[in-house]
Amino acid sequence: MQQLFTPDGRYLVVRGRLWRVANPTLAPGVRDEWVRRLMAARRAVRAAHQSDDGEALALARKAVDEAKVALGERGPVWWTDGAPDLNRRMVKNSPYADWYERCNGSGNDPGTAD
Repeated sequence: MQQLFTPDGRYLVVRGRLWRVANPTLAPGVRDEWVRRLMAARRAVRAAHQSDDGEALALARKAVDEAKVALGERGPVWWTDGAPDLNRRMVKNSPYADWYERCNGSGNDPGTAD
């Protein structure tokens, strides 16, 4: 399955919604460590749900948020040109709408990656 990224590389489009990607300037080791922490926190969320442990769920969700902020997927934007954060917005209601329509309408996939 190919993923569709906006031309500026800031967002991944999933089912018509923009999701901010991780900061591409993070050092590989730093990124790897935070991705490892994120995956562990997501497993902890699942385990807390399965055990119906509200306290553990709150802690696990906090750990997910911390990792996502460290990766640049949440919190302050990682770009410096002053562009607004459009995370979680529908692409059709964003400045990327025309680009997205061209991608989907013409079969042209600028911004896709394997």
